[in-house]
Formats: sequence, C-alpha cells, structure tokens
Amino acid sequence: MFKKYRLSGMLAISVGYGIAYTLRLALNMVEKPILDAGIFTAMDLGNVGSALLYAYAFGKFTNGFLADHANVKRFFTLGVLMSALINIAMGSSTILWLWIVLWGLNGWFQSFGAPIGAVTLSNWFSKSERGRYYGIWSTGHNIGEGLTFVVTSTIVAFWGWRAGFLVPGVFCIFLSGLIYLALQDRPRTLGLPTVADWKKDSCVVPFTESGKTVITSKAQLQVLKTPAIWVLGFASACIYMTRYAINSWGVLYLQEAKGYSLIETGGILGLNTIAGIFGCIVYGFISDKFFKARRPPVTLIYGLIELTALGVIFFSSPNHPGIVTIAFICYGFTMSGLLASLGGLFAIDIASKKAAGSAMGFIGIFSYLGAGLQDQISGFLINKGSAIVNGVRTYDFSYVIYYWIGASALSLILATTLWKVKVSD
Repeated sequence: MFKKYRLSGMLAISVGYGIAYTLRLALNMVEKPILDAGIFTAMDLGNVGSALLYAYAFGKFTNGFLADHANVKRFFTLGVLMSALINIAMGSSTILWLWIVLWGLNGWFQSFGAPIGAVTLSNWFSKSERGRYYGIWSTGHNIGEGLTFVVTSTIVAFWGWRAGFLVPGVFCIFLSGLIYLALQDRPRTLGLPTVADWKKDSCVVPFTESGKTVITSKAQLQVLKTPAIWVLGFASACIYMTRYAINSWGVLYLQEAKGYSLIETGGILGLNTIAGIFGCIVYGFISDKFFKARRPPVTLIYGLIELTALGVIFFSSPNHPGIVTIAFICYGFTMSGLLASLGGLFAIDIASKKAAGSAMGFIGIFSYLGAGLQDQISGFLINKGSAIVNGVRTYDFSYVIYYWIGASALSLILATTLWKVKVSD
C-alpha cells in the first residue's frame, strides 16, 4: 500500500499539478492577439497578470499553513476545479476589472498546489531521498509550461484567444476528478506507519498523534524565526522575477524583438520547458548524491550558467534562431533547478518536516510578490518603450532586459550567503 500510494501521489502532485498549471499561463499566450485587437494595453495586461501573482503569493502563504492540517486529497482537488471554472469565465469576457478579479481568484486557487506537494513529499518520502523526489515533483511546472507553450499556443493560433482559456478549463474539470482518485492524505490516516518507520530512516523524527497540533504549531512558528529562510525568501523573489518575466513576456519578446511567429515562439519555449524537466531531476540527484544533500554548491553552478544563457538570449542576433534556442534550453535547464532549490527544497531542508507546508508557503509569499511586482514593472517599461511605426505598434525591450538579468544576479548573490547554513533533521 505504501508503494502504491507513493506512486499515485507523485503522479498527482507532479503530472496532475503540471497539467493544472496550464490554467495560470493562458494569459501569457494571448497577449499579442489581445494587444493587436486593441482590447487591452500592455499596462492593462501587466495589472491583470500581477493580480494572479499577488493573490498567489498571499494564498500560498496562508494555504501553506492550512495544508499542514488539511486533508490534502480534498484540498488540492477543490483548487484545481475552481481554477478550471475561472478559466472558462475568462474566455467569456473582455471587461478589464472582471479580468483582474477573476485572474486574482485564479491565483488564490492555484496556490493550493505547491503546499500540498510539499506536505505530500515530507510525509511520504524521507529526507535521504527527498532531493530526488522533490526534483521530480518540481518538473510539474515545466510540464505545465511546455503544454502551454506548445499546445495552448497552437490552439490560440488556430482558434483565437478565447479558446486559450476555454480548452484548458474544460479539460481540467475532468483532471480534478482524476487527482481526487490518485492522491491520498498522510500515511497515518490510512492506517500505515510513518515514512520514518517504513524506511527505517533515523534522520526523520515522527510525531505522535497526541499533541500533534501543538508540535506542528511550534514548528510553524520556528519557520518565521529562522533568518536563513528570510534570506531564501528574498533570493527566491528575485529569481521568480526573472522566471515570470520570461513566462509572462517571453512570447511577446520573441515575436517583437526577434521577429519569430507565435508557433515558432511556442516551439522554442516548449524546448526550454522540456530542458527544465531534466534540470530539476539532475539538480536533485547531484545535490543528494555528490554533495550529501547540500544545495548551495549546485545552486552556484546553475546560477552562473543561467546568467550566461540570459546574456546570449538577449544580446545575440535574431538571425541565429539556433543559438537562441540553445540558450533557451540552457536557461530552462538551470532555471528549473534554481526554482526547485530557492523556491522550496532548501527551505524544507532547513525547517522541520512538521512545518513543510508552512516553509513552502512562507517562501511562496516572497516568490510571488516578486513575480507580481515584476509584471507591473515590466508592463510599465515595455509600455513606455512602445511606439507606433507606419501604423503598427512596436515594443522596445532595451531597458527591461537589464532589469530581468539584474534580478537573477541578485538572487545568486543572496543564495551564496547561505553556503554554510545547517539543515534540520
């Protein structure tokens, strides 16, 4: 039973989460057709996008604390179902204030997923294997991004921007039912031993049923008192600025600055996300096997490669799509590893397993406040650099790309300061 539920749980929190992830990315694929149709401006779209990210930030924080106590099976299923219904509503309206409200609500329900993943991993997998399985779980967002960049872009290209919301929404209604069947709550609720007892892993200390709430609450409070987790939060906020800059504006950038078509752009970004799947898995494997579960050395290596790839993406000639594609593959590979570590894995290492959801939620509020702030800053800078040439609106990315690169550089500097931080058993 333990093996069966570990496998089905991993499928639910990785593949299920990945497919549900498409529900938060549809907006990124419809920006150009909406701008070309004059429905909204770049600043309007920046405000809509930031609504999801701000709501996700606070939702991930509060739902992270709730996830430590909630039935993960019901909690995650509800989040996916509500997000699917909101996407269907988005495809049926062009009212700006309604888009902002709906996309914000979508961010709130999307925030159920990551804390549930952290709680599931900490309760079904021991510390000695957590890096590898965390790496596998972290491929979920790459699966979602890949499906969005390849499938959703094709849907939008052939059937218009409304279909970019409607098709994922309808599909994910059925997905929520599959998640409910696959995901299980904690081992003890099923009459199974703790993962520590099952794996005979002495480095994981199980908690008893008596006093469970008190112990969990104390562990959650300790998360807020740990300086290293605060530094991790700021580092994660910076790397999420770059990550969401590419997610939110990468399609528009490649179309405007490089002159690629929507389908070509979707293909390049799709390869980027496929590379990210391997980047997550390799990060977890290397840090577990070669650095004894230490994350900072691998983070430094990944960070330097990621910055180099960004330089090639932004400063190479548009006449060399092969070079741009290779750079995006390198960027995707390393960015995913950085997100896995700075966005949660390292925090879970530092915090007690009884507060895994809280640690994930605390890092999440930094991450997505940074991402939301990025959307507004990027929207402002891109809109400021826009001009009408021969009756066609063009966009200048000269200033905003320095902001995106700088955010990654600052994240790496902050992460490097945690080189000697001790992790919790």
